[in-house]
Formats: sequence, C-alpha cells, structure tokens
Amino acid sequence: MLLVVVEEQAGSLSGGSLEAVSCARELAEGSAEALHAVAFAENTDHAADLAAPLSKYGVAALHLLTGEAMAEYCPELWGRAIAELIEHTDATGLVGPASDRGNELLAHAAARTGQPFASNCVAVEPGEVWTLTRLRGGGILLEDAELSGQVRIVSLAQGAVEPVEAATTHEVAVREFTPTLGESLPHSSLAERTSRGSGITLATAPVVVSGGRGVGSAEGFAALEELAELVGGAVGCSRVATNNGWRPHSDQVGLTGTKIAADLYIACGISGATQHWVGCMGAKTILAINTDPEAPLVSRADYAVIGDVHDVLPAVVERVRARREAAAS
Repeated sequence: MLLVVVEEQAGSLSGGSLEAVSCARELAEGSAEALHAVAFAENTDHAADLAAPLSKYGVAALHLLTGEAMAEYCPELWGRAIAELIEHTDATGLVGPASDRGNELLAHAAARTGQPFASNCVAVEPGEVWTLTRLRGGGILLEDAELSGQVRIVSLAQGAVEPVEAATTHEVAVREFTPTLGESLPHSSLAERTSRGSGITLATAPVVVSGGRGVGSAEGFAALEELAELVGGAVGCSRVATNNGWRPHSDQVGLTGTKIAADLYIACGISGATQHWVGCMGAKTILAINTDPEAPLVSRADYAVIGDVHDVLPAVVERVRARREAAAS
C-alpha cells in the first residue's frame, strides 16, 4: 500500500496535494499497490468533503487521523501520528506535497520511522528502487538519485507534475485512525493566529506581476497592482523591494520568500539574481520587462520587453482594459 498526505487550503484540497496524488498513483500502479490518502482532523464531520475529490484521482481509501491533537497543525505530533499509521497499515511508501508544512511533516515522519526521505522531487519513477530527480541548493541544482528502504518517503515540488484524474472513479472508503500520542512528547503549540487577508496568494495565483528595483518606489507598484487586478493575479516583488520597504516580506518571490508556480510570471524591473530565479523558475511562462537586455532574468525568460517599466506597463494595462471592455460589450 502507498500513502499520500493531502493538505486542505481554503476548505478544499490544495493544488500541491492533487499533484502529489497524481504522482503517487503512478507509483502505486507501477508496483500494483493500492493508493490511500492521509488527512488530519479533530473528528470525521467533514470526511465526505475530503473523500469526494479524491475519488476522481484513483484513491481507494482515506485515512483520517483524528483526535484533539489533530485539530491544529503540530509537526511533532502529526509526524508521530503518520509513523503510527505507517506501522498500522504496513505501507511501503509515503508521498506528500513539498510545501513548508509538507516537508516538515514528512521529515518528522521519516525520523520517527527511521526511513529515508527525499524532499523536493520533480520526478519519481516506480520500481523496486525508486529513481528520482530532486531540487538541491535551493533549486539551482538537479540531483538524480535512487531511493530504497522498507518505507520510501518523498515530497513533490510544486508544479512538477500536472494533476491528472484517474481513468475510472469509485467511492473512497473513509477509515478513522486515532493515534496513541503520549502526553510527555515534547511538541510545539499554537500561540497566536494572524489572518493573512482574503483573496488569492502568491503560491496559488495563476498570474503573478512582480516588481524590483526598476519600479523605483512603493508608489510605482500601483501600475502592477492594477494589472494584477485586471488579470486576476497577485503582486509580488524582489528582495530589493522588500529591503527598501516598498512591499512586505510576504510579497517576496525568491529563495527566502515564496516559490511560485504561476501560469504567467511578469517580472518588472527585476534583474533576476539566482535567489530570485529559484522562486520563479516554477512558472510556466515568464515575461521580463527591463531596460537591461543583459539582465539574467531577461536571458532566462520566455519573452522579454526591453524598455522602462513605467512606459511599458501603462500601455499593457490600457490594452488589457480595452480588450476586457470590448469583450463585455
């Protein structure tokens, strides 16, 4: 049996979870094993909401880890709970999304079981030994490796695969599992919750319009915000914009910020140092707007406009707005 950890986001399964499920299904089919999902909840009240979408992706059963300790994320307790489930089910593999939470959780599960863990994989092939390719050095290196063990554990990098529904669907059996967690186990606890606001995030936005040194000021981001609103996207920035106080750190795209996997990334006035490239390299299409034709991001982009962002963006905004008005009339 192969297990895949799924995460909830805004009341539904995250995109990274569906990618992980698709990858896990190929691994399970390659070794003729059943695919079971793993989720966490205080009780089974919303089990059907989780099981329904999984039925389209070839998942045979959903193991819902329940109990008071499962109500709020806790890597130590949740990692121990997964380790108990692995032992309970005799699972041969564990797959999860390479989100911040996913990598942390799977690392704890691997430590508890004493099994090998390969993080941030972009490709995993089934077999007696799994062959895989994973990101190293913050994403600037690719490593080919083999993974063997009684239980093989991997996390899948965001955007590595396309979520693909199974050829056939069937009802997902929900199985409640309450781990036996000792009260003496040292663990972290939630001290405060701060809302990040509503709307799409950098990690989930289909379009990200990002600005760097070339934007010039906090006020210069007004045009980026207008374009992002028109195309249903989010606004990001480089580290320079954060360091200058133009944008909050939560908007930063890069190695020390958010790694995106947008359909379109529009980089405005960003030179594109390695640290920034690590954050945006997962985008399907990159458009760079820069006055410097030799800028690293210009050379790596799919498309580039050589010009001042203050001249280019207003023209783009005007054209997009005109098309939307024409389509609405």
